[in-house]
Amino acid sequence: MRAEPYVGLMSGTSLDGIDAVAVSFEGACPEVLGQASLPFPPELRTELLNLNRPRGQDELERAAAAGVALAQTYAEAALAAAAAAGLRPDQVAAIGCHGQTVRHRPERGYTVQLGNGAWLAELTGITVVTDFRSRDIAAGGQGAPLVPAFHEAVFAGTRPRAILNLGGISNLTLLCPGKPPRGYDCGPGNVLLDGWSERHLGVPFDRDGAWAQGGTPDPVLLSALLEHPHFRRAPPKSTGRDEFHLPWLDSHDAVGRLAPRDVQATLLALTARAAADCILAESAEALPEAVYCCGGGALNGALLDVLQAALPGLAVTRTEALGLPVQRVEAVAFAWLARELLQGRPASRPSVTGARHSALLGAVYPA
Repeated sequence: MRAEPYVGLMSGTSLDGIDAVAVSFEGACPEVLGQASLPFPPELRTELLNLNRPRGQDELERAAAAGVALAQTYAEAALAAAAAAGLRPDQVAAIGCHGQTVRHRPERGYTVQLGNGAWLAELTGITVVTDFRSRDIAAGGQGAPLVPAFHEAVFAGTRPRAILNLGGISNLTLLCPGKPPRGYDCGPGNVLLDGWSERHLGVPFDRDGAWAQGGTPDPVLLSALLEHPHFRRAPPKSTGRDEFHLPWLDSHDAVGRLAPRDVQATLLALTARAAADCILAESAEALPEAVYCCGGGALNGALLDVLQAALPGLAVTRTEALGLPVQRVEAVAFAWLARELLQGRPASRPSVTGARHSALLGAVYPA
């Protein structure tokens, strides 16, 4: 098997595009050698949004076609990241590609991530590792979050710390020295914030939370949103657009009586509250001394301010402090997961997902 480097690809629940990195794992901390970010073609993004919830006809054919189109965009991003690092395809050990989640139903024994691994291998000439969630679900786990094993390998310290990924869905990793990592999905991250911003401002996200910051959170709506069953479930737990989406938000009567800006402020408060409640539920000895944020939401200054106010006494900062930029963490994680599979190391963590045992994660499409 060839050695370093690897390429990691990530397109998350926010559907804001694809992040690609070429990365070396030879040092103590992963080294990003090259990177690229591509937006989704508008028609593909619209189709992916539509496929997140059952609607329309010919769903199987549309999903298959979207998977091929997605693989073509993934290939462009992967080759761009490799080129930015000065690498030819034959110098890359493998691509780790999570794919685009359109269904996540671990309670029914399945999960669906679009993105055709065979097409991606064919288009790039690079071995592809994908379908990381399915084996953990087959072993009785949630299949998500996938990244706590990577967080443990790269971010663990001598004191308890938390890694909070503020993507479309926010997920938390809790690292305590001498203990297996724990982690789970807290609830919505950017998925509702971005959707509401796109509906009312015509832009894909609320930059730095400026629009939300000018509104006033509504306690009645916030209380109603926090009644969602996900917040009452005990870990292990995971969620996605299956549960948190704009029609769910619209179903709350309070939404119709509020100014859109106040709804946005309430959604920001919901994201912060969901994460803070998870962190504060920790026992005194496991309470993290610092919370390191990553994902697109870590660039939302207003969100981090509200989160910090909800976590007095804890330092809320970004993963740059640990050596990785906030928007590269997940792409690097999937490069790492590809390496773990090809080197025969189980990367699932039953302490996170609730699976019966640890397992090798991923399916391989050779170059």
